[in-house]
Amino acid sequence: MTALVIRSAQDAIAAVPYLLGFHPSRSLVVIGHDGPHGTCAVRLDLPVPAAAGERVAGLLAGNGFRKALLLGYGPAGEVEGSAGSMAAALTAAGVDVVESVRVRDGRWWSLTCTDGCCPAEGTPYDISTSLIAAQATLAGHVALADRDELVRSVQPVGGLARESMRRATERAERRFLRWAREPASRFRSRTTEEGLDHVPRVLARARGGTRPTDDDVARLGFFLTDLRVRDEAWIRIDEDAPAADIAFWRDVLRRVEPPYVPAPASLLAFAAYTAGDGGLANVALERALEADPAYSMAVLLRSLIDAGVPPAQARIGMTPDQLAAAYHEPTQEAS
Repeated sequence: MTALVIRSAQDAIAAVPYLLGFHPSRSLVVIGHDGPHGTCAVRLDLPVPAAAGERVAGLLAGNGFRKALLLGYGPAGEVEGSAGSMAAALTAAGVDVVESVRVRDGRWWSLTCTDGCCPAEGTPYDISTSLIAAQATLAGHVALADRDELVRSVQPVGGLARESMRRATERAERRFLRWAREPASRFRSRTTEEGLDHVPRVLARARGGTRPTDDDVARLGFFLTDLRVRDEAWIRIDEDAPAADIAFWRDVLRRVEPPYVPAPASLLAFAAYTAGDGGLANVALERALEADPAYSMAVLLRSLIDAGVPPAQARIGMTPDQLAAAYHEPTQEAS
């Protein structure tokens, strides 16, 4: 995500929906900053258990964040209790809590103000007029109404679109079933060869503005069950500007039939994680792990995110030729 400069409580309030991808409710959001890896936002449901607070504090301290802001969304009692225990855990871990606020109904209250410096009725705010909201919007980031809307944004399409995808998937599966009559080694190599041709062609057309057809998506879903093809799609995600990849893999994920969900869901999660969109990465991973709890790419990404590893430390930076060499295949340079 484009770096958002947070100078005040109102800046933080404006930034949170774009850091999470949605407007939080009944939540405690911890923003870590003044560290080597930009800004980190962690959201927890209220009330926050003590163990969760200690885990977040350890995560921020372990990744070099020296300061934190706390924003609680919900009733005063729940917010004050959870924010207080979180602040204590952060302080014990060596992270300075520079401000703690409660946000509700278009107003915010400082939880660190003890001398009447803030109005009892709270301070009104308007995110829509903030510079941070303008910067985030200009960069292509959106803030959905709530987490439920974010979850719906990765759910399967329905109606006529779903029926059309079922028919396309049946056509693709009949085609690949004919391949299965070949020796197993030939079937695998043919799947890899055609997949490595299909993935870059579909991606190139999508980046040029042409949405993949249902047949394109059905074939892609099948090809991605081959890990070599999946890895080709993975290293082709633009880690510097992943917005187009996020749009592409979200579309593919929503259209593939259930057996083919894990790979596109994991690829979407990685693209979102690369962009700093933890909310979208998490809901995409939920879909991947619901479909296959042992899917290796999803399990790896889940562990990276849970450990608070910054995207900059998880960059792949591999070219197609380097990937081919890693698989001991002839590269374009060598051929």
